[in-house]
Amino acid sequence: MALVGAALLGFTSACEVTELVPANLIPDSEAFATGARIESAVLGVYESAQRGFYSNAVQRGYPFGAANVEQGDLRGEDMYNDQAFYEITYNNSYSPVSANNVGMWISLYRMINRLNIILESLDVAVTNGVITAEAGNAYKGEMLFMRALAHHELLIHFARPYSDDPSSAGIPYRVFGINDVTKVPDGEAVPRGTVGEDYTQLLKDLDAAEGFLPEGGAFRANKGAAIALKSRIKLHMKDWAGVLAEYTKLTSKYAVTANPATPFRGGTSSDNIFSFVNSAAANPGVNGALPSMYGNPNLGARGLVKISPIIWRADFWNAADTRRTSMTTQSSTGIFTSKYLDATTYTDPNVILRFSEVVLNASEAYARTSKMTEAVTLLNSVRSRALPVSVPPYTVDGLGAGVLDAIFNERRIEFLAEGRRWPDIHRLSGEGLMPGIPLKATSRSITKLSFYESGAIPMDHSLAYTSHLFVWPIPLDELQTNISSPIAQNPGY
Repeated sequence: MALVGAALLGFTSACEVTELVPANLIPDSEAFATGARIESAVLGVYESAQRGFYSNAVQRGYPFGAANVEQGDLRGEDMYNDQAFYEITYNNSYSPVSANNVGMWISLYRMINRLNIILESLDVAVTNGVITAEAGNAYKGEMLFMRALAHHELLIHFARPYSDDPSSAGIPYRVFGINDVTKVPDGEAVPRGTVGEDYTQLLKDLDAAEGFLPEGGAFRANKGAAIALKSRIKLHMKDWAGVLAEYTKLTSKYAVTANPATPFRGGTSSDNIFSFVNSAAANPGVNGALPSMYGNPNLGARGLVKISPIIWRADFWNAADTRRTSMTTQSSTGIFTSKYLDATTYTDPNVILRFSEVVLNASEAYARTSKMTEAVTLLNSVRSRALPVSVPPYTVDGLGAGVLDAIFNERRIEFLAEGRRWPDIHRLSGEGLMPGIPLKATSRSITKLSFYESGAIPMDHSLAYTSHLFVWPIPLDELQTNISSPIAQNPGY
């Protein structure tokens, strides 16, 4: 079982991921003996998310440094891969041993195992008077939120979508920790289950997290984050009433910012619900930080990923939109996002949940239930704040039968360079509204700015939904090391 190595590491390291000072090298037997050590263990989970594991190394951005964003973008067509780092993701050439997908599997399950160990220890700590019941519940909420976030990331990459068939093979949903070799057989015995069963557990975790968590800032899991993640998950389930119910809970607490750049400028805003924080002392490093990977090389970044000319030249993206006029930069080789700016010390947060997403989720839910006026009103609340007053808002009559398409296109613009394109391709392909991964600009071909202006764009790397490559393979290490109750490989690999 690939996560066993992490299980036996316990809580041996942590970092200043939330501007607090956790302890280092705490043995498992003592990790929950004081309130400070419990806090350190919890912060270690945030660290394992922020800069976890990749090929026996840290500081490569797995799973929630830059990796989740890059994987989510480069499985789609709107961001363009310019180098080798994520080429197997971009051109669909992954295998059971390719590093990008294997790194996501291992780092996510390592993170899950750490938080499960904490969850199993909190009630004892409360009973022993180490922490208060209130503190224990808050920690439970944080860990349950993180568990759902990690498992959903696994589901959208390694399983077919809920929107196709909830009875299809899911992923092992791990709800207990392994910190001793005697527990390994129990871990190996956890089956893949079904996608439907996994989604049921996701919502169970998040409902509990919502009850436990307090309101709070964006850099720790909070009540709003649990609700926002439920909104996302219910969208994948086509539970339109559920999407609207979660949206309603947040309307008095958050708001779309007038300036689309505000959520990415390091502080808190009305649009920020949950982010993984970075600092100069604790970040995923040059090979795993968003400003390094996505930034303009003229401004000191590595510039491995840039905006694709496909979306830049799309007729639905207005030329006067501030998300292209003031949130991008140009070099001689192409156009780069400026959502992430600090290519020197890598302090830009990885924004995971924004109210803008919850709003567009609700807009889609209204459209799916034939409430077009409400759908278009919410759509305009995101779109129009990025456009000059001379550009009229959408109307129901003007869009006609194209309301859903307008919402899908707005998601492509608003969440560009945030890793949200693949989850939409995943769920919409499962539903039959997309045929799979669309054509992309051919890897290594977009070498100059003129491709963004006119002329033919070299195209390749589309993938039919029916292809076995649409979902990633279970890593070979997972199959080979699980000797007592091996799980099934995805068909075709």
